[in-house]
Amino acid sequence: MRLFATALLANLALAVPAVAQECVGKNLIEAMAPETREELDRAVAGTPYHRGLLWRATKGDQRITMVGTYHFQDPRHDATMARLEGAFADAGVVMVEAGPEEETQLAAALARDPSLTVTTEGPTLPERLSADEWQMLSQAMAERGTPAIITAKLRPWYVSMMLGISPCMLRGVANDGEVRGLDHMLVERAEALDLPVRSLEPWDTVFSLFADLTPQQEEDMIRATLPTAQYADDYAVTMTEAYFDADVWSIWEFGRLDAYENSGLSRAEVDQQTALAKSKLMDARNASWVAPLEQAAAEAATQGKGVIAGFGALHLPGDQGVLRLLEQGGWTIERLDG
Repeated sequence: MRLFATALLANLALAVPAVAQECVGKNLIEAMAPETREELDRAVAGTPYHRGLLWRATKGDQRITMVGTYHFQDPRHDATMARLEGAFADAGVVMVEAGPEEETQLAAALARDPSLTVTTEGPTLPERLSADEWQMLSQAMAERGTPAIITAKLRPWYVSMMLGISPCMLRGVANDGEVRGLDHMLVERAEALDLPVRSLEPWDTVFSLFADLTPQQEEDMIRATLPTAQYADDYAVTMTEAYFDADVWSIWEFGRLDAYENSGLSRAEVDQQTALAKSKLMDARNASWVAPLEQAAAEAATQGKGVIAGFGALHLPGDQGVLRLLEQGGWTIERLDG
């Protein structure tokens, strides 16, 4: 479904990198009908910590500087890195979703085991989808550089993620070839300062997220993403502009409202899939990150140091977001970019 793709792109360091500013399109949030925009604004306003990319959490002598990242290359990241120089001078460790070791493990696993992204047994996608759905899918994937013969055997979650990436972003990858989103910039700076880098989760997390989906849920991910794949460039521009405006939670709420109008699913079905996506891609992971963050902060404090933590911006807001979970654990939360 579209929300899975949105959350994957906004949150997973494993997403395909790109040069976001090469994409040309319109801001779909600005183009919303007034009543729909009002609904989005109400939903965003009711969400804790819905604006902001830079935050500090303190508890006694422990401190964590958090930055909500965007895993795509963009020159505007330079300003964020400049604002973090003081935190780097104070840091004892840098934490990201997937560090260099985890990325190396992932690359080795993909080379060793194609079944991680390719279905090696059972029906192929042309057999699982209707003829019209398969035609739409194969055309959309061809626009993203993947021929039908390969698409047919890809796992549904991977196809859904690829459909959420605009063709212009993939062209940027082909032309530029450099992986340098904000996460990688954090790691580069840490390595330059000889700071240790730790991962918040295991390298194979992305695969376990979808392990227990039913065949119907897998197919629905594709069906719900297909109608919006044709305006993925607009979607990319919309998400990028919201991110750099620090309007973090509007990214998620836009995906939900867009699915109401364009996915072909009922509101009840969208709400059900929204809850599933939020639970799998954000809430469970947020909860699992709190302990390693607190442990790192406690260890750094013994040396008079703090922690820098960079992870997908959508993990910051909400009742189950990292900021609220830390707050509930006795941490004081302060926005640094407001």
